[in-house]
Amino acid sequence: MTPLDDLSTRMEEELLKGGARGIEQAAQALDPGYLLRAAQGILDSPGPVLITTGFPVSGTFETDGPVGAIALYRVLEYLNGCPVFVGAPPLSTLLGKRFQVTELPIATPEETAPHIAKLMDTHRPGAVVSVERPGASAQGSYHNMRGSDITAHAAKVDGLFNREDLFSVAFGDGGNEIGMGNVHTSLSTLPIIPSVTPCHELVVSSVSNWGVYGVIAMMEALTGEELLDLCDPAPTTHWLVENGCVDGVTVRPEPTEDGFPLSRGETLIKRFQSWVSPFSTGSLPKTA
Repeated sequence: MTPLDDLSTRMEEELLKGGARGIEQAAQALDPGYLLRAAQGILDSPGPVLITTGFPVSGTFETDGPVGAIALYRVLEYLNGCPVFVGAPPLSTLLGKRFQVTELPIATPEETAPHIAKLMDTHRPGAVVSVERPGASAQGSYHNMRGSDITAHAAKVDGLFNREDLFSVAFGDGGNEIGMGNVHTSLSTLPIIPSVTPCHELVVSSVSNWGVYGVIAMMEALTGEELLDLCDPAPTTHWLVENGCVDGVTVRPEPTEDGFPLSRGETLIKRFQSWVSPFSTGSLPKTA
């Protein structure tokens, strides 16, 4: 075990604190060190990084997901990683006001396939990241945590996560998100309809946004750049809420994430900053 391996495992344990939905069952099925592997894979991407986010809820989307996705976009932009958001309205319309976005229709997987092929040809990406997006169930349908069918409201981006030529990372906190196919059998006792869509590296946490902060922290440790400074959840969340976003648990238009106050995520960022500071200052090796 290297110092980076130890740091990754420590952060993975921290990210599971405070949750009450049983996602730690999924974490037990994963090989430790997934934060480090996800961070290294993203940094090693030979082309642009595609980012997809936005969990449909009550005709709009939830705060958990876009906040972390925007933080990762800014980090990759800072590192000249050429990030591109991929998704469907209404979130893609809003993100398009500030970021580079490629819009996909809300259609069947078969109808979406040509759009994904064109996306691959246009951007020639090296990696794809999903932050809190619904993934297809074994029946091909999409569901929220209450078991409601949201297939008609979800863009079918799963095809991007079934490719060997595209390194994929997925963030989730409930079991119904893209990437949970990696731990599908461990989710059988949860009161959900799980996703079976896989990925190369799955990151689980009590709140998906928090998992993104963990990967960004590992990217900081690997590069020596102070990347966590680019995470600014409060103004990002307020902007999203002002434009129709809601908390995915309370379903209220308020600046919270899955029922947690923003201070929880902000405290986590500060804690991770203190943990990675020995790497950022160069007192420890920056490569695994």
